[in-house]
Amino acid sequence: MQSNKKVKLILENGLEFEGYSFGYDQPANGEVVFSTAMVGYPETLTDPSYSGQILVSTYPILGNYGVPSDEKENGIEKFFESGKIHVKALVITDYSFNYSHWNAAKSLDEWLKEEKIPGIYGVDTRELTKTLRENGSMLGRIVPEGASADFPVEDPNKENCVAKVSCSEVIRYGNGDKKVVLIDCGTRNSIIRWLLGNGVEVIRVPWNYNFNELEYDGLCISNGPGDPNFCTETVKNIEIAMGKGKPVCGVCMGNQLLALAAGAKVFKLKYGHRGHNQPVRMSNTTSCFITSQNHGYAVDVESLPQDWEPLFVNMNDNTCEGIRHKSKPFFSAQFNPQAAAVSPVTNQIFDEFFKML
Repeated sequence: MQSNKKVKLILENGLEFEGYSFGYDQPANGEVVFSTAMVGYPETLTDPSYSGQILVSTYPILGNYGVPSDEKENGIEKFFESGKIHVKALVITDYSFNYSHWNAAKSLDEWLKEEKIPGIYGVDTRELTKTLRENGSMLGRIVPEGASADFPVEDPNKENCVAKVSCSEVIRYGNGDKKVVLIDCGTRNSIIRWLLGNGVEVIRVPWNYNFNELEYDGLCISNGPGDPNFCTETVKNIEIAMGKGKPVCGVCMGNQLLALAAGAKVFKLKYGHRGHNQPVRMSNTTSCFITSQNHGYAVDVESLPQDWEPLFVNMNDNTCEGIRHKSKPFFSAQFNPQAAAVSPVTNQIFDEFFKML
């Protein structure tokens, strides 16, 4: 049923965007970011990389294909990137109150209510996105009609978001001949599915776990939210791992953490790279891929040590999208090679990791 209750998104610069409430009716706050994805909202909302953020969808309509069931396969959710919604709120232009899809189990509205996540529809997201592109990501408040806007806003860039979303104990999946340690900085389920699909045993460890005491054949560093500079224990463990010379593959935040372990620096982007259509070129080639991304930080390519080099570059802003060691089996990418929305060639690139094992 269409809602008539008004709600506002108030940005830290004072700009207000008014719409109507759907989902859970409560105030919220966080960093306001936008995503250019046209599909995949169940996966996006459950992506731990969005922890602490209010998500704005540039695609005009959401909810039309509902939300799938939470059934599990191989111990993880089959249709989601984790077991819960991680965004603080969802902002869209138009909400489809009627949904239809073969595996839909509920509506987006029902799901948001269950997870206690507020939503706003009827917002001019085109104007909002232009504002964010010009000013950069900003903190914001979700304020329902009649509620006070006088409450503090949590900045996810000023705390260790990874510690909030990482697993708390070692979890094992599969029984392949080769063992891969997956550092869970807020890993997507699709990374676990991708590793299992290549026939390896996955040893998922917390972000600050000393995995170097385990027996393993390769190391995969996952995606995650917030500022990677908070993950000092993770970086130290990666440094030790590289000293052993075993293959290392970093994905998304894993790219930044590998760079920090190598001695490079990272910096915060103006509004980040989020969505399914980021063009990325492999360095020193003409090969270009359409990639899926979600991150607010990037590697400072000028700070890379001499024995490292950029592997990928973003064609929109020329930022570093991946690195590799010139002689050792260490490499990474800022995008999601396992995502369904990217060029299939990116999977072939990361097949090299499994060959290295």
